[in-house]
Amino acid sequence: MKAVFDERQWKHDPQNFMANGQSLRNPEQPERIRILKEGSLRAGAEFLEPEDHGSAPIAAVHTPEYLAFLENIYTRWKRIEGSSDEVIPNIHPDNRGANYPKSAVGQAGYHQADTACPIAEGTWEAAYWSAQSALTGADLVIGGEKSVYSLSRPPGHHAFADMAGGFCFLNNSAIAADYFRAKGLKPVVLDVDVHHGNGTQGIFYKRNDVLTISLHADPDRFYPFFWGGAQERGEGLGEGYNLNLPLPRGTGDDDYLVTLQTALGRIKSFGANVLVVALGLDSHENDPLQGLSITTPGFARLGDAISKLDLPTLLVQEGGYLSEDLGYNIENFLKGFEGG
Repeated sequence: MKAVFDERQWKHDPQNFMANGQSLRNPEQPERIRILKEGSLRAGAEFLEPEDHGSAPIAAVHTPEYLAFLENIYTRWKRIEGSSDEVIPNIHPDNRGANYPKSAVGQAGYHQADTACPIAEGTWEAAYWSAQSALTGADLVIGGEKSVYSLSRPPGHHAFADMAGGFCFLNNSAIAADYFRAKGLKPVVLDVDVHHGNGTQGIFYKRNDVLTISLHADPDRFYPFFWGGAQERGEGLGEGYNLNLPLPRGTGDDDYLVTLQTALGRIKSFGANVLVVALGLDSHENDPLQGLSITTPGFARLGDAISKLDLPTLLVQEGGYLSEDLGYNIENFLKGFEGG
């Protein structure tokens, strides 16, 4: 399997994270790259560097106002006397349709949903090349590759059209799906991350040209809390084009795979001719974020089940955090997907 990664993706090294009122080390550490790359190499991945597609495919999904914010906010933030090393919001609007502030502090609150997406000097460059890795993977699929793995880090599925959140800045899976659509294909995004892909849902919620499906821990008691219910089916033209499959905390392999069949059936009903898998590995039983209980062999079963759709597939890395199992999880998924 061809794989795509750019060394500039190492440049995002977030330090801050808040959980239950405690300030902690951010779980989305660059060390994830080494572990994921080693695991995918064991599975036979052959890595290529991405091509630069420019900003147009990114701006097809994200607003230019938001992209200007991401590219420039760190420089603006550092002009503030006594500012922190990372851009972290301390205020959020209760109505995002209200005033758009001129201040860096106000814009941080407007464009960053939470404290899990701090922005530092290398964040924009890393996020940009993470998106380019997904776009290059899409090009390879369009060019005839049956499946491609994009090691997109930082991840993307919590990023809305104009808002970062949950470790995510640019929505790599959504950017790739919209790129496929622009090339005349009919894409579906299947999100298997432990967290609901709220940004992806938000981007396509009123559209009927991309089907979005997410299997995730029930948000009633799990991040992102405010999105991901089964009743969220899309709106306007998009009604019926969004499927959420929330699962009880601790769901294991067998029950997960039964629910997955519902997702695969919906994909067939949509008539998709290309698949984007938002590949979160944080549904593992030993992941630090502790939502579901997929085993390492379970990821091979998951990969095998998805591969039976027999669609050209782009696998875009989402979550999966530091543990002894992370590298084996990506290895098992890729081998399962390829029938190994």
